[in-house]
Amino acid sequence: MYTFKSRIRYSELNHRRQTLDPSSIINYFQDCSTFQSEDMNLGLSYLQEKNRIWLLNSWQLEIKQPAKLGDAITVGTWAYDFKGFYGYRNFVMKDENDEILSAANSIWVYIDATTGRPLRIPERTGYEQEPAFPMNYAQRKIEMPDDMTDYPTFSIIKSNIDSYNHVNNGQYIKMAEEFLPDDVKISGMRVEYRKQAVLGDIIVPKVHHKDGCYTVVLSDTGEKPYAVIEFQIK
Repeated sequence: MYTFKSRIRYSELNHRRQTLDPSSIINYFQDCSTFQSEDMNLGLSYLQEKNRIWLLNSWQLEIKQPAKLGDAITVGTWAYDFKGFYGYRNFVMKDENDEILSAANSIWVYIDATTGRPLRIPERTGYEQEPAFPMNYAQRKIEMPDDMTDYPTFSIIKSNIDSYNHVNNGQYIKMAEEFLPDDVKISGMRVEYRKQAVLGDIIVPKVHHKDGCYTVVLSDTGEKPYAVIEFQIK
């Protein structure tokens, strides 16, 4: 497992609950996998040279304990499988006593940057595989509810965009968090990414709440989803 140590900063906290929201946890996890790839010389420069992209397909996050201001943490990640053009990667965030605060599963697609099409992953990826984290693995596809409430549209701005010139994966989660009540406590989350939004695109948000679950769909003006985010509430 690749790890790095950090400490929870005031700037990362939810201003109401003084804990990390899912979007902030996911940012730590994305940074961890990026650090690993960069340290192995398999990062952004390597992928650009090869005209390849690892495109995130889905997240499944379990929040076991809240991460609070000043907490010393260790963030870890490892690959546990490669099949066809899919790569599978786990993440954990632990406290200073080595207790797990949160854990995640992620599914990635290996893409030819020139054609935009999936490619079979090379037999030698450079990433050592380890056993999958013991969690209840959900399906990567999220069923969209029929009866959803419409909310006002908004535009993609520069701060939403990453180095690939589309909306960063974590930004969709941060957008979706805006539609949650202030007092909710989140125990888990799933995200399915369906298409890429770019600068200037209009987001059409729809929200559904039932049985301790909030589903937020962020679609284009033709109602084709960019991302579907499901929050499980304690």
